[in-house]
Amino acid sequence: MVLSQMDAGRALTAAAAKGNTMEVQRILEECRVHPDTVNEFGRTALQVMMMGNFKIATLLLEKGANPNIQDNRGIAPIHDAARTGFLDTLQVLVEYGASVNIPDQSGALPLHIAIREGHRDVVKFLAPRSDLKHANISGQTAIDVARASGVPDMVDLLFAHIHS
Repeated sequence: MVLSQMDAGRALTAAAAKGNTMEVQRILEECRVHPDTVNEFGRTALQVMMMGNFKIATLLLEKGANPNIQDNRGIAPIHDAARTGFLDTLQVLVEYGASVNIPDQSGALPLHIAIREGHRDVVKFLAPRSDLKHANISGQTAIDVARASGVPDMVDLLFAHIHS
């Protein structure tokens, strides 16, 4: 089955967004679509995938998807995984080379986002791997974001990783 680039991108991103692992696999293998093929909005399957489905992330990354692809706001899939709190997806992204120190347009690292959203398990995973001295465009480091978040024990969680 031969698909145009646009149809291929549309089909692949739609299947990924719906969390349809079987369809993603079929399109990648039978239709020989590159995992970074974009849809009509210029987004790849990894950027629009259902973040809770680490199997789709694994499949796309195994086939060569770029784990550090960013949109026009600098948001990479690792930012989305940190925001939504899906640790398993975030771990797969890191395993396949996603940078934990890639800033978005506001200078936020995935760690800053996970802190702000209160995802403790994601923060525990990211803290020892992240540049804790990195400041966003407002000048806030991870510790500053934790203090401002109002999430109980978030600062303590970060300090535990700084001093371990």
